[in-house]
Amino acid sequence: MALSSSSSILPFSNFTANRNSSKISRSSNALSMVVRSSYSDDSALLLRAAKYTVDSFVENGMVIGLGSGRASSYVIQYLGRQIRSGAIKHITGVPTSVDSASEAAKAGVPLDQYRDSFKIDLAFDDADVMEEESLAAVIGRQKMQGGESIIEEKTILKTAGKLVLIVTAKQYQGAVDGSIPVLIESVNWLETAEEIDDLFLGDAEVWRRSSVGYAGPLGGDFPIVTKEGHNVLDVIFTSRIQNLAEVAESLDQLAGVVEHGVISRIPCTAVIAAEDGLRIVDNIHRIEESRV
Repeated sequence: MALSSSSSILPFSNFTANRNSSKISRSSNALSMVVRSSYSDDSALLLRAAKYTVDSFVENGMVIGLGSGRASSYVIQYLGRQIRSGAIKHITGVPTSVDSASEAAKAGVPLDQYRDSFKIDLAFDDADVMEEESLAAVIGRQKMQGGESIIEEKTILKTAGKLVLIVTAKQYQGAVDGSIPVLIESVNWLETAEEIDDLFLGDAEVWRRSSVGYAGPLGGDFPIVTKEGHNVLDVIFTSRIQNLAEVAESLDQLAGVVEHGVISRIPCTAVIAAEDGLRIVDNIHRIEESRV
């Protein structure tokens, strides 16, 4: 059953919203809204997206998963200003990375470490690239280093009551390109890498991520080891990926694969920063349809 789409244009003066208020085709199945802006610089647009995220989705008393990346940094900074001014109260931030924890501490956002017992009301994050309509996304291409945990980051994002992902228009694509980070067990890592290479034979190259400089496919003498003790592979696709969810499912079935950077089939809202403003896209109805 196809879903009809609806869209509306919000006047720029009314930008701040009320806080209480197989291959996927590129048809218009998501609910969307466009917010016009006169900004053309990515930084200015991401700042506008950050303010929109806080003003639209953050409420007093929330526990919030704090993402990392340029847009998430702006969200944290603006959230801190709102807390200091008294506009927002009783917030607890749960960082998804060392960077977001550092940014939140500087901004004055109260912090706590993630625990299984936590109820995360809202989480936001940067996505490296996002698939149109499904809003499946890739995280962890650049920011994941040895001290980071994509496992914890994805857990926070997936368990949040509301998930917001922020991208630029260039990152919002019909069929995404580039690499997918994959966490694998360090023992027999080469066998796992070869299995992944066979899985995407002819479509991707598999490199072990190095902690220092350019090291080649084997990761050199200093491969990244995450705090859980895993290696990181970059599965670099040589052509566009037609369906991120299918790639994720294939990786999930391989022995030795611990986690990966694909977020798929999770209800979320995308805040897309474009030269002509912000586009807000919601996939909740699409997800519900796929579960019927």
